Amino acid sequence: MTDPTPTEAAIEQNAQGPKKAQGDAGSVEQHGLQDQIAADRYLASKRAARSRGRGIVISKLVPPGAA
Repeated sequence: MTDPTPTEAAIEQNAQGPKKAQGDAGSVEQHGLQDQIAADRYLASKRAARSRGRGIVISKLVPPGAA
């Protein structure tokens, strides 16, 4: 299995931690898990759009013996 990307690692770490924390210095609240997943999907689609690979290849198939 490949190593997780920094975004995947951050999502995993945030999922394991508390959503909201409060202390003497103040309180902290993270973005919701749905927002983090949406951001990860958006960034993955941006990376895929920049890649040089061929996503879809359209070709015409001609059976042998056809004129």
